[in-house]
Amino acid sequence: MAAIAILVSALVLLSPVAAELQRVQHSPKEDGSLTVLAVGDWGRGGQFNQTLVAEQMGVIGEKLAADFVISTGDNFYNDGLAGDNDTAFFMASFTDIYTASSLQKPWYIVLGNHDYTGDALAQQSPAIREVDSRWTSVNKSFIVEADIVDFFLVDTSPFVLKYWNESKFDWRNVAPRDTYIATLLQDLDDALAASKATWKVVVGHHPVSSGCEHGNTTELREHLLPLLKAHGVDMYLNGHDHCLQRISSVDSPVEFVTSGGGSKAWAGKFKATSDKMEFLYDGQGFLSMQLTAAEAHLAFYDVSGAVLHSWGLAKSADASISNVS
Repeated sequence: MAAIAILVSALVLLSPVAAELQRVQHSPKEDGSLTVLAVGDWGRGGQFNQTLVAEQMGVIGEKLAADFVISTGDNFYNDGLAGDNDTAFFMASFTDIYTASSLQKPWYIVLGNHDYTGDALAQQSPAIREVDSRWTSVNKSFIVEADIVDFFLVDTSPFVLKYWNESKFDWRNVAPRDTYIATLLQDLDDALAASKATWKVVVGHHPVSSGCEHGNTTELREHLLPLLKAHGVDMYLNGHDHCLQRISSVDSPVEFVTSGGGSKAWAGKFKATSDKMEFLYDGQGFLSMQLTAAEAHLAFYDVSGAVLHSWGLAKSADASISNVS
């Protein structure tokens, strides 16, 4: 804990006074449970099986009574939205694809690196939300509070140093990098410390731990992972790698879950990770999460709706988690 405090304090010296992350309230079902779907790396106008994944999300969303959807980023390929007037592409890749009645729920959004190579501010614009009211991107980082679970959506692209050497990235309202990251880490540290939710899930685009094409994100392991461990985060959920995978930390309870199979996949490239690989599927699909105060049940699905892998987590009386898969 002392090392965490030193890390965050050192970064905050570079930053203005941290501000509280914006919050969105989402009530669970009457029985206190919550069902969430998660998909990433999808926006291709329906190509590369995006439509098939969307159809099965609708089927599973109906079966499980999904409350909302989380997008893990790279929402529009290859270069995000051109602006908040780029409504034709927005509709062709989102509104006209995710048409099932069960998916007419809020979509909570993080940005990926491809979203940053277009107009990185467009997806937070009220003009886009007017086109489709499901679209909920109130800020690049924000919190979804749903009683039993808090989802901390974190803007991870600015962490990645190599992106800052590429001129096409839109760093408006981000640069200078060190100040932005320091403020975000302090805000997240404060929010995680204050959270009283049974489950804490941090959502970003880039993986902390991955055995797929991109592998581990060094900058997140350095700056973000210590906060996940220090605050007892149950799960880190990401996209970026176009695969479905579940990895268990070797030295903490946190699970690293990738749901980046929303469209183009099958890269056939893999990386080593020092954590424990529980499951990896190098193809398209999505994730479901069913949460109660006592248990979490998660499953990956492919483009036919078949369950590829499922597992459970249980909360003990002291709020620690145990694997029940």
